[in-house]
Amino acid sequence: MTAGGTGVFGGTFDPIHRGHLVVAEEIRDELGLTEVFFVPTGQPWLKSHRAISPAQQRLEMVRLATRANPHFKVSTIEIDRSGPSYTVDTMKMLRQQAGDEAELWFFLGSDVLAELPKWREPQRLIQLCRLAAFARPGFPLPRLEGLEVAIPGLSQRVTFVEVSQIDISGTDIRRRLAQGASIHNLVTEAVEKYIQEHGLYKEGQQR
Repeated sequence: MTAGGTGVFGGTFDPIHRGHLVVAEEIRDELGLTEVFFVPTGQPWLKSHRAISPAQQRLEMVRLATRANPHFKVSTIEIDRSGPSYTVDTMKMLRQQAGDEAELWFFLGSDVLAELPKWREPQRLIQLCRLAAFARPGFPLPRLEGLEVAIPGLSQRVTFVEVSQIDISGTDIRRRLAQGASIHNLVTEAVEKYIQEHGLYKEGQQR
């Protein structure tokens, strides 16, 4: 990791889409970050109620989607670690790798920020890194007063970043593919080709 500041963008990326790429680049540019690490989740504990695609397939799609941007990197830290994926554990490891002086930013959407008190050790998380929060379509930024009660000091560790409101979601992409509809322009050409070649997200497919 480099001295100019590092962003960390975690998610299931099932699949990664153009909205993810735009948000990551806009936040990187706004905060003057040198690089952004995309961290595909291994076993997302908050999404244990639904099946997700195999980690290696999601990882390969992230690699394909990000390879054209020299500022984007891919980390397998959560996939390589056994058990449920907790952000605080990931950031502990990244902090150890980067050193105490490194500037680390964790990206999270407004819907995720609102759920932060439910996460594992949120107080520890905001000590390990700063948070770059952005509004998602249909999810306005939450008021920090209530979150501050649950996580003291949070308001001093969050920066709201205005990003383009691109209404794309993995849920919609999976639905469209199950129905045989086009996803052209929702994902990169390389990701679309990978999905087609591997027959992902077809109706009735077991994931």
